[in-house]
Amino acid sequence: QVQLVESGGGLVQPGGSLRLSCAASGNIRSIYLMGWYRQAPGKQRELVALETNTGSTNYADSVKGRFTIARDNAKNTVDLQMNSLKPKDTAVYYCRVDATTIMRPRYDYWGRGTQVTVTS
Repeated sequence: QVQLVESGGGLVQPGGSLRLSCAASGNIRSIYLMGWYRQAPGKQRELVALETNTGSTNYADSVKGRFTIARDNAKNTVDLQMNSLKPKDTAVYYCRVDATTIMRPRYDYWGRGTQVTVTS
């Protein structure tokens, strides 16, 4: 089983910055990818950024050049540095980990989510 703990959300003014962190724990055999998704009120959950076990990254067009994802394989963590934040970035941000454990095949694990609010 895998547990995810998210942190770093909060209230920030337009143009400000936040850094989200996600820590994975449990009897993990391997992690195929770690990433961040978000869901705004009345909207579907969408990809923000992810990084695979081969080092490939994928960003939503709306955040390219502003957000940066970074994995730490030794600590099983993934951070999302968010700069030049806009009101449209307001959403609940969820950590996703695609992993295998000793008792379970490849499976998607999701965090509870952390609120990011960008407003004047």
